[in-house]
Amino acid sequence: MPSRSRHRRQSVADAGASAPAPTSAPREPDEPSPAERYAASRRRAHDEASELAQFRELIGFQLDDFQLESCRALERGSGVLVAAPTGAGKTVVGEFAVHLALRAGRKAFYTTPIKALSNQKYNDLVRRYGPDRVGLLTGDTTINSEAPVVVMTTEVLRNMLYAGSATLVGLGFVVMDEVHYLADRFRGPVWEEVIIHLPDDVQLVSLSATVSNAEEFGDWLAMVRGDTAVVVSEHRPVPLGQHVLVRDELLELYAGHVDPTDPGVDPPINPDLRRLLSTRSPDERRGPGDRGYRGRGGHRPGGGRPAGVGVRPVPRFAMVDLLDREGLLPAIVFIFSRAGCEAAVQQCLAAGVRLTTPAEQAEIRQVVEERCAAVPPEDLDVLGYWQLADALSRGVAAHHAGMLPLFKETVEELFSRGLVKVVFATETLALGINMPARSVVLEKLVKWDGSRHVDITPGEYTQLTGRAGRRGIDVEGHAVVVAHQGLDPVQLAGLASKRLYPLRSSFRPTYNMAVNLVAQVGRERAREVLETSFAQFQADRGVVGLARQAQAHTEALEGYAEAMRCHLGDFAEYAALRREISRAEKDATRQETGARRARAVASLEGLRPGDVLEVPTGRRSGFVVVVDPGRAGGFDGPRPTVLTTDRQVQRLTAADVGGGARTVGHVRVPRDLNVRVPAARRDLAARLRAAVEDVAPQRAARTRRPSPAQEDAHVAELRRRLRAHPCHACPDREDHARWAERWSRLSSEHDALVGRIQGRTGSISAVFDRTCDVLVTLGYLEPADDPAQDPSGAARRGLAVTADGRWLRRLYAENDLLLAECLRRGVWDELDPPALAAAVSTLVYRSRRDEDAEPRVPGGPRSRLGVALEGTVRAWSELDDLETAHRLETIQPLDMGLVEAVHRWAAGRSLDAVLRGGDLTAGDFVRWCKQVIDVLDQLSQAAPHARLRATADRAVDALRRGVVAYSSV
Repeated sequence: MPSRSRHRRQSVADAGASAPAPTSAPREPDEPSPAERYAASRRRAHDEASELAQFRELIGFQLDDFQLESCRALERGSGVLVAAPTGAGKTVVGEFAVHLALRAGRKAFYTTPIKALSNQKYNDLVRRYGPDRVGLLTGDTTINSEAPVVVMTTEVLRNMLYAGSATLVGLGFVVMDEVHYLADRFRGPVWEEVIIHLPDDVQLVSLSATVSNAEEFGDWLAMVRGDTAVVVSEHRPVPLGQHVLVRDELLELYAGHVDPTDPGVDPPINPDLRRLLSTRSPDERRGPGDRGYRGRGGHRPGGGRPAGVGVRPVPRFAMVDLLDREGLLPAIVFIFSRAGCEAAVQQCLAAGVRLTTPAEQAEIRQVVEERCAAVPPEDLDVLGYWQLADALSRGVAAHHAGMLPLFKETVEELFSRGLVKVVFATETLALGINMPARSVVLEKLVKWDGSRHVDITPGEYTQLTGRAGRRGIDVEGHAVVVAHQGLDPVQLAGLASKRLYPLRSSFRPTYNMAVNLVAQVGRERAREVLETSFAQFQADRGVVGLARQAQAHTEALEGYAEAMRCHLGDFAEYAALRREISRAEKDATRQETGARRARAVASLEGLRPGDVLEVPTGRRSGFVVVVDPGRAGGFDGPRPTVLTTDRQVQRLTAADVGGGARTVGHVRVPRDLNVRVPAARRDLAARLRAAVEDVAPQRAARTRRPSPAQEDAHVAELRRRLRAHPCHACPDREDHARWAERWSRLSSEHDALVGRIQGRTGSISAVFDRTCDVLVTLGYLEPADDPAQDPSGAARRGLAVTADGRWLRRLYAENDLLLAECLRRGVWDELDPPALAAAVSTLVYRSRRDEDAEPRVPGGPRSRLGVALEGTVRAWSELDDLETAHRLETIQPLDMGLVEAVHRWAAGRSLDAVLRGGDLTAGDFVRWCKQVIDVLDQLSQAAPHARLRATADRAVDALRRGVVAYSSV
């Protein structure tokens, strides 16, 4: 079992309340007992002779209690899980593991979730131990990989474990920084794979943010890794004050008597803040008739409006001035939008904000010029270098994923050195990068999650504001929320006081994982291994709660059944007839709606320029002439461009033509017609009016048609049976029906709950079985005798990896199976390096928004690249169908949005030519190119043919140039 301890600052009130009444000579409250003093002296004597004492001398500062306890557990030979707030110093425990490994002559791997963190930790360890003893592996960067200490991304370690790398020999410690990343939907499973597959003699150090279920996570670690100490610290080394910026006033969030470091449950809100949030400024009181009024009108001051409705956010440059006046710089301002970050910098520059001295400006320019010296001069304008340099020299910067990595790292260095005072950042800055500030500002408490706007969670609020307060520099950190429309101070207090959030596993078997496990341990043992995952551990524990809920449902269903009992007959049967009629009526209506839409689509197909149509109903009813018939295909059919009798150019859709448009004639349309020319529109509209003079408009029949359900014989028969049922005559029929409806709804919920319980039991191994079935169908695995014997002595049927499966083992991309299928089918065999890079990009790239524009394929659809892309889409479609048949959903959709840009870059075009006319930023382009390079590197090792391996090698060289090649170390 794991050992556990919690470190939490005790308030004076708590200490006083818990003090027992003295029965002997009074002792000072903080004075230890004789037994405690003796135990402390024993610990000191042990510590002075330990490796921990030497490590403390090496780092040169005192360790906190939770750090000491964690380090002692490591020196005892235990694994350790450390959960502590951002900035508390939990990485010290990881550094002690490195120290122990070096002293014992063993290796230590320090893993991080992102390359930027790996680069940062590499530089930290190089400064302490020297470049000869520290290496770096991040997929696209390899430095001194056989050093005794290697910093790497977690994916690199996972790949080593599956490949049985010789680099693992002598491994003694693995540090997993930001281990709470295992909740990440896309990359989280890698953490669990590493934890499960590490050799038993490796000590694991897991560093996590403060999560509410650290003990549960520790129990799982103890189950799969052995003795694990769980050390939880909820104490921030620098206290955090909570503030709200309303207009030009910075107010405390809580009432004066509340301790902001331990506000408790439902803390009282500052009354001055409530008053300001419910009162409008003179500008905000203007009504619709007032000059300069910007509101929506209709509200009166104090009219019971929600909190924050009348508050207009302070301009960003004014906010920076206020933070400067209040001594709250340096600050990180989180804006959940890349465009918003860039706009904030421009607003500050336009307002003349300057936060740096002449000496600081000179130092900033020197750093910027040195770091960016490798950028070709012709790329500086494209990258926005001059605007960046100007903003940095004034002490202002943006930081987001769309920036060039080199620029982001420059911002990070200057901010860490105190030269840049304000950074406008997206939430990606909260992911472990060491950029502490005095203050953290949040513009809003809502963010875009890729599909919709959602409220930030207490865990996200804690992660974002965790940057506030620099240890050893600031007495207090400051979290500031800018007042905005809809801000509720009670909701904000809830976010600020609930600092913990649960850690949920996102583990799922992948195709690469399946072939590797089958190859290493066989199918049966692989199933057992997967059942030790944290996901299955949580699922099994969750079943207990679900079973209690199911029991409560059963009791409620019995009560509902009794309440709907009818003395005339079986009311459950009668209620089922009513539900069946409702379903049948909806089905009939849905079918009629579909048929009507099909008629509308059919009326727009096969049109020619010059056809005269009558649109029977709707806002576009009347006569029109077709100018461009549009393209056929798709659910909505063609969208013809038409000209109306009053010379308006419109685009018709199936929704515009009701039950269908009627073709009533034809007029001549000039081949060179340009509808943007008024005279051309006038002449064509005149021809249209002349053509329809004698055409009588089609008028809709005024007789009321029966609904589709009324015409349906099945529905009529159901209604007859309903009227004939004995319960139809019951005077309490509708009362019984209400209870029957409740019974039906709860019964559906209960059935779904029972399905969840059954699905959770052995759920991970069941998904693994279906994954293996897909691989057997495709020929990556094949049936074989399992060498293990069951108790009767008979060999069990297992699986073996085929020749094709052996190179699938070396493909670690997210779309691993699709990548393998494209290789096996030879879809990419005839491509040159630029075309291969472009084809691979379709498996890697994910656009940030839905794009309706047709992607441009270099050379056209019949070129070698066009044919290869068509083959890739065909392979994706067949795999998607196969997964659907096996109830799996792992194949990610293809995205053609990067094809042209990657092809141009690999063909040697300039950065300006690649990015011109598109929405892609330089930073995004570089990031995606590096991911394409990662996959191409895998192809250069795993592709089945030497020619394709050589092409992949050349494609890597073609991409890794210019801005893509800049080292981030």
